[in-house]
Amino acid sequence: MKFGVVTFPGSNCDHDMIDSLRNDLGQEVIELWHKDKDLSAFSTTDCIVLPGGFSYGDYLRCGAIARFSPMMQSVIEFANKGGRVIGVCNGFQVLCEAGLLPGVLLRNQNQQFICKNVFLKSENNVASLTKDVTGRPLMIPIAHGEGRYYADDATLDELERNKQILFRYCDEFGNIIDSANHNGAIRNIAGICNKERNVFGMMPHPERATSNALGNTDGQLILQSLINNN
Repeated sequence: MKFGVVTFPGSNCDHDMIDSLRNDLGQEVIELWHKDKDLSAFSTTDCIVLPGGFSYGDYLRCGAIARFSPMMQSVIEFANKGGRVIGVCNGFQVLCEAGLLPGVLLRNQNQQFICKNVFLKSENNVASLTKDVTGRPLMIPIAHGEGRYYADDATLDELERNKQILFRYCDEFGNIIDSANHNGAIRNIAGICNKERNVFGMMPHPERATSNALGNTDGQLILQSLINNN
C-alpha cells in the first residue's frame, strides 16, 4: 500500500504526515504537488492524504480554493473509482468543499484557535476503517480555528443510520459529553467517512501522535488501522 501526500500552498502538516507514515509506520510515501495531476502510480488499494494547514491561505473559505486545484481534480476522480482518501484538519475541510464528504467545518464555537490534546472515541461496530481502534479513548492533538463540524438534521440522521460517524470527542474516560467537545461540533463529531467507506476525514491530527519521542503513539492506531484494513 502506497501513500501519496498532497502539498498545497499553505500546507504546514504535510511533512508531519510524511514523516509519520514513512519513519514511524514504515510505509512507502510519494510526495504530490498541488499543480500536478498525475496519479498513475497509484491503484485503488493505495491512499491519498490531504494534510492539515491553510491551503491557499484559506482566504476565501477553508479548503474552498484547494478544491479546484489540478491535483484535487485527480483526487476526486481517484476517490470516485474507489481509491482511499484521507483528509486531516484542513484536508477534512477540502473533502467537504469538494463534495466527497457531507457537511461543513465552521468557526470554533468559542471563536478562537484551539491547540491541545483531546480524546476521541471510535464508534463501535462502525466501518472496517476503524475496527482496530474501537475501545479505549485515544488522545490525539487538535490545532484548528474552523473545526466545528456541522450538517443539517437529515444529513446527520443519515450519517448515524449508515454508521458513517467514525470518531466523536469524549473525555478521558470515553464519555461523550459537551465539556469534552472543545470546538462545539454538532453531536461531538470528530471524524466521518462517505457511504462507500473509502473517503475519511477528521479534524484531530493522528500524525502528531505516532512517535515515542513525542510521548504519544495513539495516532499510530488510527493510521495503522487504515493500513491493516487494506
